[in-house]
This record gives sequence, structure tokens and C-alpha cells, in this order.
Amino acid sequence: MKHSQIRVASSRYLLCVTICLLTLIIQASEADLVSAANTCTIRILKNAEIKKDKIILGEIADIKGEDPDFVQEIGDIFIGKAPLPGKSRKIYENYIKIRLKQHDIDLSRLRLEVPAGAEVFRTSTTIPKEKIEKVVLEFLFGKIPWKKNRVKIKEIQVSDNVILPEGTVTYRIVPPENMDFLGTIPLSILFKVNGGFERKVWATVKLEVLTEVVVTKRPLKRYQLITDEDVILKRMDLRKVNSNAVTSIDEALGKRSKRAIKSNVILTTNHVELPPLVKRGDVVVIIAESDGLRITALGEVGSRGCRGERIRVVNLDSRKVIYARVMDSNTVKVDF
Repeated sequence: MKHSQIRVASSRYLLCVTICLLTLIIQASEADLVSAANTCTIRILKNAEIKKDKIILGEIADIKGEDPDFVQEIGDIFIGKAPLPGKSRKIYENYIKIRLKQHDIDLSRLRLEVPAGAEVFRTSTTIPKEKIEKVVLEFLFGKIPWKKNRVKIKEIQVSDNVILPEGTVTYRIVPPENMDFLGTIPLSILFKVNGGFERKVWATVKLEVLTEVVVTKRPLKRYQLITDEDVILKRMDLRKVNSNAVTSIDEALGKRSKRAIKSNVILTTNHVELPPLVKRGDVVVIIAESDGLRITALGEVGSRGCRGERIRVVNLDSRKVIYARVMDSNTVKVDF
């Protein structure tokens, strides 16, 4: 009877032990399944392209796992600053691990694959140097106060092509204050991408504005009356021409030189004058008119005078000194 009880107790013990072992095995298997569900595989792309100025792990890697929240958490991790537009940056396994640890990610739950030579490229838009030169010239020709046929572009300098991030590109050209559109003009071009300022570049343009001026063909003596044989019209750089330069042949013809002038000299209003119609001692007719009343008298000129000039005249009848305007070589007129 005792032996039978012992056998029954032994069987019960073995059954309990078996049940316990099976329970442990099941629990371990469940733990392995849970652990497997919480693992994630990260495969860094050999060559990845990004558009923004930040490197986000999900944009440069293929991330797979059973837990979508964990996959999203991994994908949102900030890896580092993106390279400049058109440039690239190497990605290394140790650096990825450091960034994961900094975000409290358990590396034992990850399977990280980083190929040798993994590289991140920043997409870009290139504005060619030639296009920048074109828009600069269009800007200038839209602003200059002269006709295009008078303007000569001697030189335009733009450093190089402009490389910008991808997006909607706009620009604004900023001229210097009080620009006179003569000589060397520095211009700054401000580029924006998607409305945000991105880069400023400089362009330098050398302009030559041509203007016609009257130049002496041969030397002129003092008080020499100027004729067609004495002068010629030339186109010259406006920067090298005085503001009072004579710009029309008609402005010079019929006038005389105030002093001796060499050949190939740009005539100015200081060089020439109208020849005097009267000189000191000439007798002229003085005319005075007012409200239909006209009075004339003879007078003696007190100084030389050109057409339109007011000169001193002595009335020969009254001997009074008056001032009258020269009309021609025989007549002066009193202004009321």
C-alpha cells in the first residue's frame, strides 16, 4: 500500500515538474516573440538624396520592423546638418550608433547595416553665370536714362554659377544708392528659395555711355569765327566729357573762340561766344516801346555787346546813360 502511494506521489511530482518546465519554455518563447516584434532593421542607402538642410534617418535609410511606432521613432531621428546644395557628406556606422544612443534607443533591438562609402547628396538648382549676366543687363537697360544705342557694355563680371537648394527661386537686384549709371557699377543679387533668403552674389558692370560732342579739327586763333572747316562731331564716353560741352555743330557755328584753342579739343561753352554786334563808340538807334508808343533816338555804345546782351548806351540828345539790349548791329532796345 505504501509503495503504491509513493508511486502516485512520484508521478504527481513529475507531472508538476513537467508542467513547470513547459510553462517556462512557453514564457521564454513568448518573450522571444515579443523581443522579435520590438526589433528593427536599418539599412542605410548607399547613395541618398535629400532636399532639406537636415539629415533625417528615415530619409537616408530603409527601416523595417513589426512595431510601426518604433519604426516611426527611429525614422524621425535627426542625424546631422545636411551638406551644402550640390555637395555630399559621408555617413559612417559609428556616427549613426552615437545618434541612436543619444535618443535613448536600445541598440540590441536594432540590426544596423551601413555600406562602405555611404554618402548623402543635397539636391540643388544651378543658376548659370550666363543667365545672371543676362538678368543684370536687362535690369540696367530698364533703368538707364539713355537710349540703348548710346550705351556700350565694356565688361560684366559675375563670380560663378550660383548653386541653390531645390525650390521656387526668386531674385532681386539691388543697385548702389545714387547710382548715375556711368563707369563701374556694383550690383548685389539677392536669391530666395521658396520665399526664404538663401544667398547674395555680386555682379560688376562697366558701362560706357557715348555722347556726341563738338571737337576742333584744327587750331583756332583767338576771336576766330568758327566754320564747318574748323570742327567735327565725335562720339565719346560721357564720363570724360564736361557737363558744359558743346554737343551740336549748330551750337558752334557762327560763334567765335574766346581764346586760342588747339586741335582735337572738346569745345565747351567757356571756349566760345557770340561775336559782338556792336563795339564801343558805335552809333545805334535806341528804341523804346510801351502801350503802342514807340520812341527812337540815336545813341553811342559804351561797350561791346552780342545779340541779346544789355549794354551801356549814351543818348546823344539828352546825354543820359541808359542800358539797352542789343538787337542787331544797328539797333538796341530799352526794356521796360
